[in-house]
Amino acid sequence: MSTTGVASAEAPTDSPAPYRWRWAALFVILAAEVMDLLDAVVTNIAGPSMRADLGGGASTLQWLAAAYTLSMAVGLVTGGRLGDIHGRRRMFLVGAAGFTVGSLLCAISASPEMLIGARIVQGLFGAVMLPQGLGMIKEMFPPQESQKAFGLFGPVMGLSAVCGPVLAGWLVDADYFGTGWRMIFLINLPLGAAAFLGALRYLPRGRSEHRPRLDIPGMLLVSLAALLIIFPLVQGREYDWPVWTFAMMAASVAVFAAFAWYEARRSRAGRDPLVVPSLFRKRGFSGGMTLGLVFFSTMQGFMLVFNLYTQIGLGYSPLKAGLVMVPWSGGMIVGFGIAQGVARFGRAVLQAGALVMAVGVFGVWLTLDMVGSGVGPWQLLPSLLLTGIGMGLLMAPFFDIVLSSVEQHETGSASGTMTAMQQLGGAFGVAVLGTAFFGLLGGGIATAVDHHSAGLRGRLTAAHVAPATQDRLVADLRTCASDRAVAKDPAATPASCGRLAKDTRSAVTSPQAAARIPGALEATASSAFRSGFGSVMKTVLWIVDGMLALTFLLAFLLPRHARPDGAGGH
Repeated sequence: MSTTGVASAEAPTDSPAPYRWRWAALFVILAAEVMDLLDAVVTNIAGPSMRADLGGGASTLQWLAAAYTLSMAVGLVTGGRLGDIHGRRRMFLVGAAGFTVGSLLCAISASPEMLIGARIVQGLFGAVMLPQGLGMIKEMFPPQESQKAFGLFGPVMGLSAVCGPVLAGWLVDADYFGTGWRMIFLINLPLGAAAFLGALRYLPRGRSEHRPRLDIPGMLLVSLAALLIIFPLVQGREYDWPVWTFAMMAASVAVFAAFAWYEARRSRAGRDPLVVPSLFRKRGFSGGMTLGLVFFSTMQGFMLVFNLYTQIGLGYSPLKAGLVMVPWSGGMIVGFGIAQGVARFGRAVLQAGALVMAVGVFGVWLTLDMVGSGVGPWQLLPSLLLTGIGMGLLMAPFFDIVLSSVEQHETGSASGTMTAMQQLGGAFGVAVLGTAFFGLLGGGIATAVDHHSAGLRGRLTAAHVAPATQDRLVADLRTCASDRAVAKDPAATPASCGRLAKDTRSAVTSPQAAARIPGALEATASSAFRSGFGSVMKTVLWIVDGMLALTFLLAFLLPRHARPDGAGGH
């Protein structure tokens, strides 16, 4: 899934009146943001329907999401710079048109390969479209309005994260006009057309006075470096983290170092770099990149594991799992509103948000600990609402503080770099917390089966199953439940489960036992599954709170305010 933020900058004292259509333009930019956020997550829900229709193996499902994430991450830095060169409005229009065409290609795909290729098209044009909004908002809004403008991105991100899975599940189930999963891409056509026409009407036509040249060697270096780091992060768990994934990540560090050296050399020579080195001499920007990497890792990782827990561990439907997160999104809106009233406190608002969010995550832990595997949506509501409020408080001042010091000629470079950082953070969080979750899950469920084994043995004894056979069935169930929980292909039956079925048939000695033994095994597996997921989720929540504590500490790298007086300047 990808995310972006917005920048603000102090308008010159002799600047003209603010751009007349700035609020309408903001909603055009937000519409593009929504398209990206929705398309980043919809294939997670609709993937099984796509696979059933088009064919393909388990890896097909992974590549439907990975193709989009990888292509966008590779193109973001270059996409931001293209706005400086050819004009941000023009590049936004190109990106919106290409993204819409890519959506149409997805909708008419006749094979898995065509669909994956169309997802790459979506990602590349999304990388051109998304960074342009940052520079335009920077130009359109005066300092006193900037925080309100970019603060809207937080609630939009939250609502899109919730609505994406809900919308995808609804559209696939509704099967409008017999389109099935294709409607999740067809819905982008009116959205994309509206964004394109709105951009034509409302986006400013401004262009940088100095039109830099595109840094082709820098573009190739940063694209290679992004691919080398994002690919293993996105796909590493699916391949069980072989040595080459770590080799790729190590190589990415070397390529990023070569890219930094080349950009500094190019800048000293008086030529236009792809990423302006002076950006990283600004305290707000360099500190914000570090903090943002940790925070977006935390946010995306938490969303992943919580959705896995509700859908797999608690057995919620995609629609119900999405609705459970509504308080979280509502809390973001509340937090954004509170942040507007206390904006003068600058960095302290961000730090308060990190603390409130950490308390909310601890509230989720406490709820799971007190209620257990029977937890319901209403019981999770207070803690998720508090988590959302904290996130709204955190995000409202974040981009203003980080990007307010960015000068006009640095905007495209800063926009692409910041957006790429968010993509990298999201991929890192999904990789780290997803790997931790599944790494703990097998053992957690096996332990839960052990805790339930006494009751299972009692029911098997009542069904006249011999003790030796009971031992075999308990061991089989332990392995099967663990293997099924961590299986990469949910549609495949693990070999251990086949062995359990075979041993179950051998244990049946009467018609009465034929009914009681499978029922006892199924009931035990279900209880162990839920309690095992719950115990692992609680462990991961401690990791999330640790990452939020680190976010709080890293905030000290930022200046106290976006501007020295809290209202203007930097």
